Amino acid sequence: MARIIARALVLGLLSLVLVGCSALRLAYNQAPSLGYWWIDGYADLNEAQTGQLRRDIDAFFAWHRTTELPGYIQRLQQWQQMAQTDSSADLACAQFDALRGAYLRMVDRSLEPMARLALTLTPAQLQHLQKKYDKNNREFEQKYIRVSDEERLDNLMDRALDRYEPLYGDLSNAQLALLRERIRSSPFDAQRVNTERLRRQTDLIRTLRELQTERGATVATATTALRRWHDRVMQSPLPGFAAYSDNLVRNACEQFAAVHNTTTAEQRQHAVRVLKDYELDLRSLTAQH
Repeated sequence: MARIIARALVLGLLSLVLVGCSALRLAYNQAPSLGYWWIDGYADLNEAQTGQLRRDIDAFFAWHRTTELPGYIQRLQQWQQMAQTDSSADLACAQFDALRGAYLRMVDRSLEPMARLALTLTPAQLQHLQKKYDKNNREFEQKYIRVSDEERLDNLMDRALDRYEPLYGDLSNAQLALLRERIRSSPFDAQRVNTERLRRQTDLIRTLRELQTERGATVATATTALRRWHDRVMQSPLPGFAAYSDNLVRNACEQFAAVHNTTTAEQRQHAVRVLKDYELDLRSLTAQH
């Protein structure tokens, strides 16, 4: 469950190139409600759980607004400078590492609230969570496994364009061809990724069920159990997956640098304007409290 709220927050706060500037302010201000509904969609919460979770989410965002947003503003200022010059895989990966650090701080802050929730989950709610996972798994298979190589490539291309074009504007035919070839030659292995996804889901369900049956389980012990689960998310016990994941990240950094280095002066100025708008949005958010 900690992973669920963290994903919602990362999508809304860190993957800034996916939304417009006015949408960013709106998304952040609505994030407490969106985070609640996301979790409710997985667990089908009851009234008592809802009240506690909403209080915990509000407290989380009070912390996040004052503690984390100023760092995002500084990062956006740096990105505006970086957008005007050529990049490299090392520079791109350094930014990824910074975002991962912000993500881990959010997870750390959310573990105790999620532990409180985990201790109250019923067998029926765990079944609801499993059904939600099953639905997501069917969608993943339909998009990346039960398709031809070209269809999979098309789906990955669409996902990549959703990241690049809001930042740079429309890509040229040459840039599209470069991006497609980069994706084609990437180490992405849908079956391997899916195996890890299923492992994480099974691991979480098992962890939550063990908490339900553990006599005298406390918020502290539940927090420790969820932290250990998330540690296994970040460093998979599947043989070779950690190295594969690192290789995938490095390849993504190389892809970004390759595409960025083909951008025109106009596209780079477009990126600067977008990033500046995000910076102003976040400054407005921090000024609200």
